[in-house]
Amino acid sequence: MKIKILHLYPDLLNLYGDRGNIECMRRRLLWRGIDAEVITHTCDDGALDISDVDIVFLGGGSDREQKIVCSRLLEHKKELQDYVEDGGVLVAVCGGYQLLGRYYKLEDETIEGLSILDIYTEQGKGRLIGNIVLEADFLDQKIVGFENHGGRTYIGSHKPLGRVLSGYGNEEKSGAEGVVYKNVIATYLHGPLLPKNPALCDHILTAALRRKYADFKGLTPLDDELENKANNYIVKRFVK
Repeated sequence: MKIKILHLYPDLLNLYGDRGNIECMRRRLLWRGIDAEVITHTCDDGALDISDVDIVFLGGGSDREQKIVCSRLLEHKKELQDYVEDGGVLVAVCGGYQLLGRYYKLEDETIEGLSILDIYTEQGKGRLIGNIVLEADFLDQKIVGFENHGGRTYIGSHKPLGRVLSGYGNEEKSGAEGVVYKNVIATYLHGPLLPKNPALCDHILTAALRRKYADFKGLTPLDDELENKANNYIVKRFVK
């Protein structure tokens, strides 16, 4: 078995160690004897081909960097929409999360989004910063990370990634964070996200493997003692 991971625009969208999410996915595949190929697509590259990609990762960046990336992503809007609707796995963090929506309204301009998700983001007063803990109904393990965003994202009828136990979330009032849609995981959580959340990482890998291989039976367990300790430490520190 083999999984192909596409890291979109790592030259611009790589805040707070987002690149570590790529390495985490790759390692957790290799430790199980599953081949993992990582390819990148930067602003200097030409055509974007996702026809044989199993996981797409879109990281976080500043508003300036998002504008640059979005102008290029909009050229591939239809391909990315079709990929998601066909069950393609897409992981988007912070700025990448915002770009999946209809728009991101800044103080003096509006960034057009990909409209993959029926959500929108508006710039708020002050930034939402700090450690965050979520409870997701599809995982036995709580999700931990670090958020730092000025945008407030409104997700409408979409299912959130999780319920906020500590922290702010999408827009600090709803108690919801992120979005789960088909095989899309979109979130504000940096950190990087996946090394501290092995259950979430395996959920993403499982979705990609099930889509590609009809006879896939499930991931073999790994020794996640250290990863679970890191996760539990954050949970116990911030959830009273």
